[in-house]
Amino acid sequence: MTERIYSTQQYARETDATIVDVDPDDGRVLLDRTVLYPGGGGQPHDVGELTIGEDRLAVVRVDDDARGVWHWLEGGLPKVGTDVRAIVDWDRRYRLMRTHTAMHALCGVVWERYRSPVTGGNMEPGVGRLDFELPDWDPEDKASLEEELNAQLDAARPVEVSFLPREEADQDPSLIRTKVSLLPASLREVRVIDIVGLDRQADGGTHVASTTEVGRVRVAKVESKGKGFRRIRLAIDDEA
Repeated sequence: MTERIYSTQQYARETDATIVDVDPDDGRVLLDRTVLYPGGGGQPHDVGELTIGEDRLAVVRVDDDARGVWHWLEGGLPKVGTDVRAIVDWDRRYRLMRTHTAMHALCGVVWERYRSPVTGGNMEPGVGRLDFELPDWDPEDKASLEEELNAQLDAARPVEVSFLPREEADQDPSLIRTKVSLLPASLREVRVIDIVGLDRQADGGTHVASTTEVGRVRVAKVESKGKGFRRIRLAIDDEA
């Protein structure tokens, strides 16, 4: 299994690692440890590079399976046992961290107002969307929703990471803010992201340590996705 440094040290930008397997047919290598997030929960995978001395190999895709985290490379593949330096594209990652945290904050604000679960969502650096069941949505609510979201972000709420045994997590249904639980049955330890006092839910992605790092957020658009369903699109400011 790969040591997933991104899961506990979200600000780690690089790490020494060793290649433990190579798949030449698919152009990928398996590392014993990594800072690159393989994607999930609507957050896309990281990109970056592996360095070997002065040589740099671009990491263009990251994914995981039961064995660990695989890294797809441009160029030739190093051999098993090669020591490398794994480096994440930090500018892109940090924008994703800010975006993901903003989306959790939106979940908290919507839940407090409407008690509505999330039915879908995804993000790219700086923008994201969440779908909700909102049968009582009023278009006039858009401005006040944005105002409340930014007030919550400005409150400098800490964003904490913890881990719970699966049996304990299953006893707390509030950890699942999606309409249907997306936790795989095989998962034995559940990672929890807590925007203290606003939103607490099971999540595997990367986040900033304080809501003030997100910056100002715009509710760019609210779309109807059928009777009682709304898609809320967010955009974060370029500066943070």
